[in-house]
Amino acid sequence: QEMLEESGGDSVRSGGSLNLSCEKSGFSSNALCMAWFRQVPGREREGVASIVLNKDYTHYSDFIKGRFTISQDKNKGTVTLEMNNVRPEDTAMYYCAAGPLYIGFCHYLWQQGRGIEWWGKGTQVTVDS
Repeated sequence: QEMLEESGGDSVRSGGSLNLSCEKSGFSSNALCMAWFRQVPGREREGVASIVLNKDYTHYSDFIKGRFTISQDKNKGTVTLEMNNVRPEDTAMYYCAAGPLYIGFCHYLWQQGRGIEWWGKGTQVTVDS
């Protein structure tokens, strides 16, 4: 059974850094799109960053503006979201997600959740001003 488990959520001061980790298990192939999403109560879920595991191809939402980095550790089977210079507006529940590839890449609407089939339970990030 495919599973995703997030860790690393915490409270951090504005301008600080935080690393979120997602451990995947039960997947038979590395031909996967993996992504981080976030959601604030009452607002739409939004895609943050994605990575194509068998290409190391990454894609970021514009609002990240170079502050976050998504990467993988192939030996550990984990995907990390490195968050730098965090802001109060980064406060949200962060979710790890995965889905099959579409013509070798994440679905072109992955930021809206299209093509995503597996979700973790989330980890809370709170940024204090």
